[in-house]
Amino acid sequence: MRPRSRAWLTSAAAVISLGALWAQKDQAIFRTDTREVVCHTTVVDKNNHLITNLTQEAFTVYENGVQQPIRVFRHEDVPVSLGLVIDNSGSMRDKRAKVESAALALVKDSNPEDEVFIVNFNDEAYLDQTFTSDQKKLEEALAKIDSRGGTAMRDATTMSMDYLKEKGKKVKKVLLVVTDGDDNTSAPSNTIEKLVAKAQQSQCLIYAIGIFTDEERGKAKRAERAMNALANATGGLAYFPKELTDIEKLAKQVAHEIRNQYIISYRPSNEALDGSYRRIQVVAKGPNRPVVRTRSGYYATPDNKEPTRLSPSAMSNSLKP
Repeated sequence: MRPRSRAWLTSAAAVISLGALWAQKDQAIFRTDTREVVCHTTVVDKNNHLITNLTQEAFTVYENGVQQPIRVFRHEDVPVSLGLVIDNSGSMRDKRAKVESAALALVKDSNPEDEVFIVNFNDEAYLDQTFTSDQKKLEEALAKIDSRGGTAMRDATTMSMDYLKEKGKKVKKVLLVVTDGDDNTSAPSNTIEKLVAKAQQSQCLIYAIGIFTDEERGKAKRAERAMNALANATGGLAYFPKELTDIEKLAKQVAHEIRNQYIISYRPSNEALDGSYRRIQVVAKGPNRPVVRTRSGYYATPDNKEPTRLSPSAMSNSLKP
C-alpha cells in the first residue's frame, strides 16, 4: 500500500435537534422546544421523469396515517454536504477507474457551493479527503487506489453518517455509496436493521450504486436488499447497473435529482417522545400520475437519538419498492 496520510473514521456522538427551521437559503436554526420533521422529497411521473413544478397545495403529508400541516415548503437548488463512500476492496481493482470518473462527474454536475468528503473502504474505512469544494483535492483522494481486502460497507456507511452529522455545514446532507459486493467484513453487531434505523434518524439522503454483475446470485440479492433498504429509508435510490459504462450516467442522474427536490417539513401532531416508530407518507396530486419518494419514517426519540428498540415495520417499510 502506498504511503498516505490516513484519517481513520470514528463514530461521533454529535447530537442534533430535529427542530430545523429553514431561516436562510442554506442555513437552519435549531430549537430544542419544538420538533421539525424534514422530508427531502423527489417527485417523478409514470415515466420516471422528474416533476419540478408542483406547488405546496399539491402535497399532503401523513404520519402514521394522520394528516400533518405543512410548515415549510421549498423547491430550490440548495447546496449540500455530500459524502462519496467508495468500495476499494480487491474485487474493485478493474472497476475503480470507471467509478472514479463517475464520482467526479457527479461532483461537476452538483451545486458549486456543495462541500464533499471522500471515504475509501475495504476491510476498514479511510477518510481520504475531509470536506472540500476543491475538485483537484477530490481527484487526488479518488485516485488513492489500493484495491485489496474485503467489503465493510455497513461499517463505512455508519462512520460516514457520523462524520457527515458532526462536520457537515449544510442543512441538506447526502451520501453516495458505491460497492461491488456483499458486505463480508463489517462488525457482526452492525446489522443492516441497525444501520437502517441510524439512517432514518440521520435525516441524510442515501443513494447507492451496486455493481453486482460478478457476485454470486445469492450474495448479490442480499447486497441489493441492503442497499435498497438504506435508500428507501432515507428517500434516496439504489441503482444496479448491468454495465460499467452506465455508472457515470447514473451518477449524473443522482446529481440532477439532488438539485431538483422539494423540501417539506412539519411538526408532528403526536408530540410524545416515546421512541415509537413513525411512518411518513407524502402524497402529491397532479398530471402524469406523480410518484413521491421521501424518507420512510423515523423514531420519536429525544434529540433524534438512535432507538433502543427497533420496529420490524420500519425495516419492512424500507424494503417496499
